[in-house]
Amino acid sequence: QKIIAYRDRCFAVQDYSAAIENILLAAVSLGYESCWYEGHITDTDRINDKMSEILHVPSEYEIVCFLPIGIAENSPVTPKKKAFEERAWFNRFGNR
Repeated sequence: QKIIAYRDRCFAVQDYSAAIENILLAAVSLGYESCWYEGHITDTDRINDKMSEILHVPSEYEIVCFLPIGIAENSPVTPKKKAFEERAWFNRFGNR
């Protein structure tokens, strides 16, 4: 008998987040630029409704993000990443 952990829990966020990251990596590997535009959590400008209408998305579906993909007109400016030691903690928050 197969045992499936967490049968009563939804992992949709983790699933679509992993898929989106793979799409972004693939786009960059093909020479395109993209940006993950969140579409449902902080949708104060109602972009989710506007895009659903433009794309004729049925009302029972929820758009969770948009990924505009294309060739950048200008070279994008990438912010400098903080050093690993400034971004990671060990065993508890703030422990360096």
